Amino acid sequence: MAHAPADIAAIQRRTLVVLIVTQVIGAVGVGVAPSIGILLAGEVTDSEAWAGLARTASTLGAALFGLPLGALAARRGRRLALSIGWWVGALGAAVLVLAAQLDAVVPLFVGLLLIGAGSAVALQSRFAATDLAEPRHKARALGLVVWVGTLGSVLGPNLGAPGELVGAATGLTVFASAFLIAAICLALAGTLVFLLLRPDPMLVSDELMAAAREMADDAAVRPAASASDAEPAADLAPGAPGVVDRPLPPRRKGAIRRLVAEVRTNPGARAAVVAILVGQVIMVAIMTMTPVHIVHHGGSINLVGITISLHVVGMFALAPVVGMMTDRYGHGPTMAIGVVVLLASLVIGAVRPDDMGWIVVSLVLLGLGWSFVNVTGSALFSVAVSSETRAASQGGVDALANLFGASAAFAAGPLLAATSFATLSLLTIAVLAPLVVIVVRLVRVPVVVR
Repeated sequence: MAHAPADIAAIQRRTLVVLIVTQVIGAVGVGVAPSIGILLAGEVTDSEAWAGLARTASTLGAALFGLPLGALAARRGRRLALSIGWWVGALGAAVLVLAAQLDAVVPLFVGLLLIGAGSAVALQSRFAATDLAEPRHKARALGLVVWVGTLGSVLGPNLGAPGELVGAATGLTVFASAFLIAAICLALAGTLVFLLLRPDPMLVSDELMAAAREMADDAAVRPAASASDAEPAADLAPGAPGVVDRPLPPRRKGAIRRLVAEVRTNPGARAAVVAILVGQVIMVAIMTMTPVHIVHHGGSINLVGITISLHVVGMFALAPVVGMMTDRYGHGPTMAIGVVVLLASLVIGAVRPDDMGWIVVSLVLLGLGWSFVNVTGSALFSVAVSSETRAASQGGVDALANLFGASAAFAAGPLLAATSFATLSLLTIAVLAPLVVIVVRLVRVPVVVR
């Protein structure tokens, strides 16, 4: 089916509206895991070791679901992949209702793993925003979807208050009530995507690319055919001299193997992956341990909540601005700003670890630096990777980012216990080194967006 440019613009606008609405609703449900989920883990397990493992379960779940959801999008389109991801997250939240009500350890871990699918979908939604965006507006569209997640990320940790009202009406505990609200939000997000994300932006994008290849092939075949009009049609078989074979549509099977090969040979894709992974490791390692550090230095729970809320604002509030800067000034210069901001955050943590005011500033800068690096790296990846591996590779990158983030969170605890917050900050400065090299190369040899 042919699509006029005006039709494509209308489909893109509709896609962004659906993604924005569902991102806000779904993020409310996902936002419960790193806040109320952590408190629930401590209450149910009654063991710091088991609670620490439970805290990484949702991140591990996001890593586990990122790859199959990306592969599903590659085969069947964004609509089915995103809706199933939100619904799996809703199932996880429902299981956590049971875990909270019964103080059950096994449902706790199962529920946290499943709710991680919601995190994976929230990440993949930003890539869905770029499927039909104009090349010069891809980063802006991606940043917009990242930005609207701020509302859900701020509301999710505060579901305890409405949870008390639900608990009074249903007899559920506060934690169980909060996860019941989360389950409803996640299920609603999946239903809205399934009903409204039509036509599917990825399938339309595939149709456009197939049409472009067909036109290019026709242009290549036409001169050869006109020069041999007198020859029998039987001689014009595929592979015959003077005839250009028309390639088959790109196959989705083996996309992960092609992704590995592409990252190995594609400098733009490789730079994007390094940026996303390094930013995630640094952000998660410091963000996870900052509440522990604040409490150990006599800080209140309210201070912890304010600090994390300001950190989340730093992560998402300027995402559309970062996207517009990326579109206008390029990936290298914009990512360089992120590196400088991350470095400033880590230096503050290393030099002023005992000053809680500076720690708050450090965490705000940490979120802002992550925003610059992640939005720019994600936008770079969306334009650098080939269309044949696009959806599966996007899921793979998100899976790797969550896996690296979970590993960083798991390792940061023992490091903080064995050393200090200042030492942890210094160690993460060393992690910045590969990103500095990437930024220098991007500034010298920019990736051209066509």
